[in-house]
Amino acid sequence: MNQNNTCKKKVSKLDTFFDNFFEKALFITVVVLILIFILWPIFSVIKESFLPSGTLSLDTYKNLLSNNKRIINNSIFVGVLTTIFSTILSVFISIYTSFSNSKIKKILILILMITMISPPFVSSLAYINLFGRRGFITHHLLKLTLNPYGWVGIVIMQTISNVSLNSLLLTGIIEGVDKNLLMASQDLGSSPSYAIRKVLVPVMVPGIVVCALLTFIRSLSDFGTPMVIGGSFDVLATEVYMKIIASSDLPMASAMSVLILIPSLVAFLVYRVYMKNFNLKLSGNNKITSSDAEFKLKGFLNVALSSVTIFYIVVMLLQYLSIFISSISKYSYGKFMFTAEHYVKLNNYSADCFVRSVVYSLITGVLGSILGMIIAYFTERRNIKGMKTVDFISTLPYIIPGIFFGIGYILAFNDPPLELTGTVAIVVLNCIFKQMPMTTKASSAVISQINGDIEHAARDLGAKNIYVIKDIIIPNLKTAFVVGFINNFTATMTTVGAIIFLVYPGQKVATLEMFDAIQTGNYGVGAAIATIIILITLIVNLVVSKLILREKR
Repeated sequence: MNQNNTCKKKVSKLDTFFDNFFEKALFITVVVLILIFILWPIFSVIKESFLPSGTLSLDTYKNLLSNNKRIINNSIFVGVLTTIFSTILSVFISIYTSFSNSKIKKILILILMITMISPPFVSSLAYINLFGRRGFITHHLLKLTLNPYGWVGIVIMQTISNVSLNSLLLTGIIEGVDKNLLMASQDLGSSPSYAIRKVLVPVMVPGIVVCALLTFIRSLSDFGTPMVIGGSFDVLATEVYMKIIASSDLPMASAMSVLILIPSLVAFLVYRVYMKNFNLKLSGNNKITSSDAEFKLKGFLNVALSSVTIFYIVVMLLQYLSIFISSISKYSYGKFMFTAEHYVKLNNYSADCFVRSVVYSLITGVLGSILGMIIAYFTERRNIKGMKTVDFISTLPYIIPGIFFGIGYILAFNDPPLELTGTVAIVVLNCIFKQMPMTTKASSAVISQINGDIEHAARDLGAKNIYVIKDIIIPNLKTAFVVGFINNFTATMTTVGAIIFLVYPGQKVATLEMFDAIQTGNYGVGAAIATIIILITLIVNLVVSKLILREKR
């Protein structure tokens, strides 16, 4: 009898040891990965800018600030204008979407979601095709010859490309606002326009500020749009690219990247403060229901909001339509004709680029989602000292410019013991950790809704943490995994800024082949590549969405 008790105690101790060892090993692995593949590349860029020759020097920054004032001013100028126009459009579209009837609302949200998955340069390519010197609208319809290049084109394209995400974010924020405030205002005699201006918009201010800050960050770090349609109008992001490609001046490129990073970090800190204050204003569960149907947009406000929304939708449809038509048509001797020539010319480019893009995206989608769920589990469920700091570090890639992150990987993993330059691993790892914040936050949102009593009950019945994770947490995170997978797959299929310095010439992905085609003036081929990327991404998203609907049923 005593021997049996002794054996049971030994087994119990062994199980506890294994359970604790498993959890500790998992936690240590996650922390080490985050420190190596997020914090170390950031530190490497900052180090390179201050220690260009191994000794502390500020000469790089002195040269940057004295010789590049025009470029810095250009970046700020374009960023401010883009932020203003994009934010105003997003507020209009989000309000109209939130208070439309259910059918219109679903259609608008679907369009906004689809327009978020377009590859880079698509907006610029469509802009050239529609409004360029030989553009379909300007030259062929209006008989005008306009110069599409310069800061005007950059602002227009960056504004359009940021509206979809901002509108979805603001629509989600409006969903969380207590609609009883609007109904009370209307009961007291206010018009719908007055209620929107005096009640809803002031409550939305934190969310509007967040969208504006994120737009400014994305504008500063965007090098694709200025590269294609900027012309002689240079900005910091394009100059970083040229410093590396043309002169291999990593110290100056690093200093420019740090200069872009500073406002991004400031914006991120403001973002955290505003979101914290905004969460205090949310009523928690006040979504638009049938009882809110009495609140209708009327009069001039309704006309203005609907006009802006319809205008944006038409512009986006024209953009995608022009890309598709450009891929199957050309002008020859002044005549428009359909042709498969552009798809035939794809043979001159790497045929493996699409397969490579899909494989990289699938690996990033699976591994990134799993890692994001693990980080979310330790953040939300395990009271581990220092986990908030780890979560903060894992969030940094969201606000770090893509070029900055790419340079960081060049500097951090170019020498032993982690010499990854030129390998597939460095590209996939960069994509995984660049998209980590979105995956982690999606998983955290789902985990926070799982009833903790289920886990406590399982432990009270003798279940170890490994079984709690395997049998309770993971099954409930299927939706978070799918969301993270879609985000990671889409972002990897359409990324270019973070990996443009990491991919070897013989192993290019589809977006880089598209970039080369556009840079050499083969707009039809670029449109063909963009069309294929969009179709692949849409098919994957639709398939995974079907899985989500089936799981819900």
